[in-house]
Amino acid sequence: MTDRRRNIMILLVVFGLIAASVAAIATKPTRLGLDLKGGVELVYQAKPTAQSKVNTESLERAINIMRSRVDKIGVSEPEIQRSGKDEIDVSLPGEHNIRHAEETVGTTAQLNFYDWETNVIGPSGKPEASNGAVTGDSTNGGAGGSTAGLTEYQAVLRASKRAPMLRGSDTTWTPGCTPEQKNDCIYGTWYLLDTANEKVIRGPEETEAAVYQDLQYEAKGECKAGASGCVPKNAKLKAVRVNPGTVVVQAHPVENESGKIVNPSPNSYYVLNDNPALKGSDITNPQQGFDEGAGGSGQPNVTFGFTGKGKGIFEKITREIAHRGQEAQLPGVTKNEALQHFAVELDGQLITVPSIDYTQYPEGIDASTGSQISGGFTISSAQNLANELQSGALPLRLKLISRSQVSATLGKTALEQGLVAGLIGFAVVCIFLLVFYRVLGLIAVGGLFIYGAYFFALIKLIPITLTLPGIAGLILTIGVCADANIVIFERVKEEIRNGRSVVSGIATGYKRGFAAIVDANVVTFMTAFILFALATAEVKGFAFTLGVGTLVSLFTAVLATQAALGAMGRSRFVTHPAALGAQPRRGQGWKFDFMGHSKWFFALSGTILLIGALAIGGKGLNFGIDFKSGTRIQTAFVHKVSESEVAKVVAEDGYPDAEVQKITNPNVGGSGYQISLKTLGPEKVRELQESLEKRFGDDENGAFGTKGFVPGTKNFSSTSIGPTFGKTVANSAVIAIIASLLVISVYIAWRFEWKYAVPVLIALMHDLLITTGVYALTGREVSAATVAALLTILGYSMYDTIIVFDRVRENVPRMPRAAFSQIVNRSMSEVLTRSLATSFCTLLPVLSLLIFGGETLQDFAFALLVGIASGAYSSIFIASPVLTHWKERESSYRNRR
Repeated sequence: MTDRRRNIMILLVVFGLIAASVAAIATKPTRLGLDLKGGVELVYQAKPTAQSKVNTESLERAINIMRSRVDKIGVSEPEIQRSGKDEIDVSLPGEHNIRHAEETVGTTAQLNFYDWETNVIGPSGKPEASNGAVTGDSTNGGAGGSTAGLTEYQAVLRASKRAPMLRGSDTTWTPGCTPEQKNDCIYGTWYLLDTANEKVIRGPEETEAAVYQDLQYEAKGECKAGASGCVPKNAKLKAVRVNPGTVVVQAHPVENESGKIVNPSPNSYYVLNDNPALKGSDITNPQQGFDEGAGGSGQPNVTFGFTGKGKGIFEKITREIAHRGQEAQLPGVTKNEALQHFAVELDGQLITVPSIDYTQYPEGIDASTGSQISGGFTISSAQNLANELQSGALPLRLKLISRSQVSATLGKTALEQGLVAGLIGFAVVCIFLLVFYRVLGLIAVGGLFIYGAYFFALIKLIPITLTLPGIAGLILTIGVCADANIVIFERVKEEIRNGRSVVSGIATGYKRGFAAIVDANVVTFMTAFILFALATAEVKGFAFTLGVGTLVSLFTAVLATQAALGAMGRSRFVTHPAALGAQPRRGQGWKFDFMGHSKWFFALSGTILLIGALAIGGKGLNFGIDFKSGTRIQTAFVHKVSESEVAKVVAEDGYPDAEVQKITNPNVGGSGYQISLKTLGPEKVRELQESLEKRFGDDENGAFGTKGFVPGTKNFSSTSIGPTFGKTVANSAVIAIIASLLVISVYIAWRFEWKYAVPVLIALMHDLLITTGVYALTGREVSAATVAALLTILGYSMYDTIIVFDRVRENVPRMPRAAFSQIVNRSMSEVLTRSLATSFCTLLPVLSLLIFGGETLQDFAFALLVGIASGAYSSIFIASPVLTHWKERESSYRNRR
């Protein structure tokens, strides 16, 4: 097959793929992430339970159950995936009730049924039910209950005095742990008690260290007196452990339709043997219904049936309870005093403790028609419970370590800014290519359009959920695609200037430039892969789009543009070198002794690094909440308010140390403020929002006029990150950077030789340290996106370095008698234009991100801007001189001086 026919065949394939891409773009929907659509993101850390360890199987089972729950609440296009070795990231675009999302998705839903009187623990440490009120109402007969409730402190103290219990073959529990049973006794729960005030400060936690972590003290002004988790001034702290076999449960609080608790009671805790008669796995077909039977209350409830095994156990247990009630009906004992109970517990809360009426059910309850759970439900809470039971219990305990809420308005604004930045970046790159490369530039622009069509089609077909970091990756790959063309085009122009014909120059240029293209793109792809594997979920979108874009750009640069240029090689458009910008130069090109002046470059870099080191040592880095944990709220106000007014409301809510800043972020709009404070739960965030709305709200017709109350905040969004998540982000960042350096070093040593890898590492560390120093000098916040930028810098610094080293490798056999410094100087003069052009072309879309992108994109672009500029400098003036000084020590080159 002739070259011309081969090129035409490739172009036909390219055009066929373009048609398929257009069809996919027109017919397939675009999946938007919550940062573009608005919604809720939750990150959970999985903890082991007595029934299951944290492994791939249990995590996948948990993800499937969570996905089933999300499907039931009607969230479109949710993202639930593993993030790290023990984390699960849940993104719910379009969901704006963060409390509802948290309760639905992350609830363990471990349902247990207890024979109450034989398992509730009294003061003696043994089952001894005493009279008193219990939560809930009747189920299948009876009302009320027995056994006095305790405060949480009293219940934990009572539970902590019991020895570890082990389940025997007959499903009973026995005290003690033998050496053989040691592993069965490691699962317990820790609580931190304030013995002076008889309060539980924190718990349950897995370890003793966890209950002491990041405490807030009233005496230091870190928290408001009486707030949950606040350590009082006169506190006496003591950590206690509740051993396996004993559980502390709380009476389920009754809520009204608005979610407010209507029956708060401090004496609502109980201690139980962990010996349930039935579990959630023994029931079938749970449904939300209403208590409409004879004498029913008409209140919402949950109905269900039983498995074959569950039916038999339920009938057996209720029969035993009924018989006990009959035996307790002695002279002087009223019927209510003799009634025995059957308790229903869900995730540490007693849903109901109904009595079994032995006069109505003398032989227990027939389970053939199923049963029901009732007791203080709203329609919403009953539906949630039914959904959780339908999905099944999570095999792991999930600890919420990060939560974010983005308003729909902010998401829409962020999407518009990202698209504007992308279009402008694309346009300026096209203009640069046309001006600098003429006909070649026209072909490159056509390649960019082909690249854009392929990439956007892949985004829809895979599908890739488009996020703000993903848009950044997409915009950045425009530079990647253009760089690949520039490397080839510069080589084509060079071959034509050296006397080859246009057709021969095109063929030779692609052949000789192919190695540099592959090396540079492989390094970029490896960096993206490492980032995707090790980074947090927020950055994964960027890494994925960068990796896919690199592969697509390699295809368009190596095949599509080569076929187009080859097919046009004999046409009148490219017969003259001037049409390709390859006319002979007036001068002799770059003439400079790069290696001879290396000491000045080293001195300049040393000065910059010293300034950066002093800034890091003196000012330090401004780590964001991604690393140090906390809650960040961004909101605008309906009316103009001052910084001091906002700070006063926040302080009155119990957060005097909160940092309040006026922001100019156009995403927020109006009078925008950012509030940074310690990590808050969704309830606390909602309370703070309500306080701000009441203080700065607008009611034109009186407190309760006909027009109603207009909230004072708009575009309210929040992000809360716990210390565990911050530590995970920091560890992932360090591991990802080290892994990238090692992989890049191995690849360079394999493709060149090991001595080439050391200058590369020195140049990369040079670029990372300069970027870090600039961040310290400017005080910009270091976030997870900064880590992504740093890793991208590694790839781009390598891009330029490989271009130089590839030419050095090519010139070594061509200059057998030259000193190594002469070889490097000639190589530098040959590729300097190419290096500068690729760096400039990459900086153009980055500048577009910096100028037109939103706040997140601007921070990311700033790091890239500094790093890419530093990378272009280091590849020429640091890596090459270091390599020269080292290689000239070899005997073969020492003799050539």
